Amino acid sequence: MTFFFETLLGGLLAGTMYSLVAIGFVLIYKASGVFNFAQGSMLLFAALTFVSLNDQGVPFALALLLTVMVMIVGALLIERLVLRPLVNRSQITLFMATLGLSFIIEGLAQGLMGSQVRALDLGIDDVPLFLGPLMLSQFDLIAAAAAVVLVTVLAQLFNKTRIGVSLRAVADDTTAALSIGINLNRIWQIVWAVAGIVGLVAGLLWGARQGVQFSLSLVVLKALPVLIIGGFTSIGGAIVGGLIVGAAENLAEVYIGPLIGGGITPWFAYVLALAFLYIRPAGLFGERAIERV
Repeated sequence: MTFFFETLLGGLLAGTMYSLVAIGFVLIYKASGVFNFAQGSMLLFAALTFVSLNDQGVPFALALLLTVMVMIVGALLIERLVLRPLVNRSQITLFMATLGLSFIIEGLAQGLMGSQVRALDLGIDDVPLFLGPLMLSQFDLIAAAAAVVLVTVLAQLFNKTRIGVSLRAVADDTTAALSIGINLNRIWQIVWAVAGIVGLVAGLLWGARQGVQFSLSLVVLKALPVLIIGGFTSIGGAIVGGLIVGAAENLAEVYIGPLIGGGITPWFAYVLALAFLYIRPAGLFGERAIERV
């Protein structure tokens, strides 16, 4: 039983890394109803910007602040140059715009900062910690703590502030929100900026674990099962979905993997997501679409 709980808790902690990526998708989807395919590229660009500044001798705190400012400026430019001209276009048009945007961001990152793999040291050693008889990863514990702090801050921002009320109004009914004077462009600027900052946190943690490289942008593919399971419109759902995916992957690899020759981790989450699509298409916390005819 000790081994089972170690495997379960290890998977739950690792799942918070998936949740951090999924949160960025949820924020933009809630504000615009569009799946932002560029989130992975934003994550990569943020991590590359930080590590490039750090390599130039910029202190950690200053590099972090400058990277946050870069992501905010990037969000303002995306809203002004990409989103604003496409207001009232179909969702597929906006999705294709984010798809093109992802390639532009990756190309810009490669042109400005190069394509070599960068090591990123956050000062967090991936060493085992013992909680009674259980052995857990120190890195995973800190990543989980970062996810908890981030979700708490976002919950306060979107539930207790005027910006949050405006965001929920835009998510519920864009036309009605516009009719009462809510500035849609300003909401998009704020949401994309926050999504960029969330991408920075996720990029730093993923970059510290596997190096800052262009394959980092593909981490978005691991967020898809998380979003399907948790729901595309719920920050809490992103967290729960990440925990489910992380735990299920670990347990499946240990208990089912040996029966079929291993290698179950890369695809098991998608099988789980497919099962959820059959049982609960909107996800655990997603909002079911109701159409009146």
